[in-house]
Amino acid sequence: MSIKNVRLEVMQLLEKNVSDYVDQYLIPVEKIWQPSDFLPNSESDNFLEEVKELREISKDLPYDFWVAMVGDMITEEALPTYENWLMEVEGVDNEARNGWSKWVRQWTGEENRHGDLLNKYLYLSGRVNMKEIEMTTQHLINDGFDIGTGRDPYKNFVYTSFQELATYVSHNRVSQLAKSYGDTKLSKMCKMVAGDEMRHHLAYSEFVNQIFKIDPSEMMLAFQYMMKAKIVMPAHFLRESGQKISSAFEHFSDSAQRIGVYTANDYVEIMQKLINKWEIDKIGGLTDEAEKARDYLMKLPARMARISERLVIPQESFQFKWVEPARL
Repeated sequence: MSIKNVRLEVMQLLEKNVSDYVDQYLIPVEKIWQPSDFLPNSESDNFLEEVKELREISKDLPYDFWVAMVGDMITEEALPTYENWLMEVEGVDNEARNGWSKWVRQWTGEENRHGDLLNKYLYLSGRVNMKEIEMTTQHLINDGFDIGTGRDPYKNFVYTSFQELATYVSHNRVSQLAKSYGDTKLSKMCKMVAGDEMRHHLAYSEFVNQIFKIDPSEMMLAFQYMMKAKIVMPAHFLRESGQKISSAFEHFSDSAQRIGVYTANDYVEIMQKLINKWEIDKIGGLTDEAEKARDYLMKLPARMARISERLVIPQESFQFKWVEPARL
């Protein structure tokens, strides 16, 4: 039997429990928070006063903070790309509306709130150039992304396990920074987004955990493949208006590293956390090739840590069209 057919069988086997995963890791619409819970109420007579307060407090937030916020928001707003990508994964069947497609749709519904919340906050803050941000968002959706997973569910679930934890780290750090600058409302917003990302990480990492129990060697090889290729961030094609594809991502990444929102060390730590979570050192019944993959993975975080120590981050901020100094 081909590897592809085995993967499909594994996905069909796990699909029997997808409804349980939905109940465990996702929250019903009527119970989950909505962006309007944290933003000024436009129906209230105090709306303008609330907006004025939001704008006043936001004045103390530094340039790199705004760049990180904008980049995070644009990443969240490119949701159509992510939903489309997950719907194409082997074993996910939206035409038959199977359990996996139900998961993807409800996961998308939860994620959609993140972009809505951050977008409205940025708009009300008056500190950013919304038209430039909107053009960047449209470019990112137009350009799509290539994360190197193909339709392989094993590789895709490694990616989502890693990426959901990375977005948790990023949003949680923004929350902490906002609090340190006195913006407690923004801090709470980002903390709520981070909480969603952690729940989603726990779900996708559990999918991988279950696959390790059924098809350990192929899952190990998929894990090695993704770590060897390196996890590509979902916004790696980021660009500003009139610029070439991917031209803005490195500058955005530099800002995030300078302010400590997401760093090379975080990448290494996430890798180690996944290795520990899946207890790959204890997995038995591996083929010789998978054993070699495990050895590679066990040594990789230390190697990557040494490389990250040599990284030099530019001290001067790149001037984005999204955030104009005159507005700060």
